[in-house]
Amino acid sequence: MKGDGASEEDERAVSSLIERGLSELSIPVNTEQVFKLTRLISLLSEWAGRINLTGHRDPIEMAERLVLDAAALSQSLPELDRASHLADLGSGVGFPGLPIAILRPSLAVYLVESRLKRHHLQREIRRQLDLTRVISILGRSNEVEARSSDIVVAQAMAQPRKALELMRAWVRPGGVVALPASETAEQPDLPDGYADLSLREYRVPTTGRRRKLWVATVDPR
Repeated sequence: MKGDGASEEDERAVSSLIERGLSELSIPVNTEQVFKLTRLISLLSEWAGRINLTGHRDPIEMAERLVLDAAALSQSLPELDRASHLADLGSGVGFPGLPIAILRPSLAVYLVESRLKRHHLQREIRRQLDLTRVISILGRSNEVEARSSDIVVAQAMAQPRKALELMRAWVRPGGVVALPASETAEQPDLPDGYADLSLREYRVPTTGRRRKLWVATVDPR
């Protein structure tokens, strides 16, 4: 590893953890995908050593809380099987969008982030991992041009109702929005423009941590 990033030993441990976690989720992956997910954590660890990009600094913790959480989230969204475009609003350093893009290479993924350093990191990861279908957009989701998407995710973007309001502009008619939340989170109020709201739950592999996922369908009319 370069700089202050993960050691080679850490990298091997991360790779093993990712393989085990994906196996728990019954997600079939190839060697290249495992390599890219491992390298994603290595790059994040390298940058986090000198820039305060995330509260997670330990590579194993980052693999569990960022990569495997995103993988478990993706398994709770069977709509991804039919999707061609996903938007990750307020994506920070690129989660959950980047792991989903690696696991589903045919999916076009928009990463929308207003903070410049995080945007630069997204672009560097995109370049180094050759993620040609990832588009990193600098700006606030309500200030840049919305890209019509089948699925929109917002993991840490505002209060739940406000997030749902902002996400609406990015979803095509009949598409869905997904709002991950903690196990204790309460159901958000549903703004106009949505047909329904349902609760799904998932468990992050290797950790046992449970998460809620609020999924709303956009009115198809």
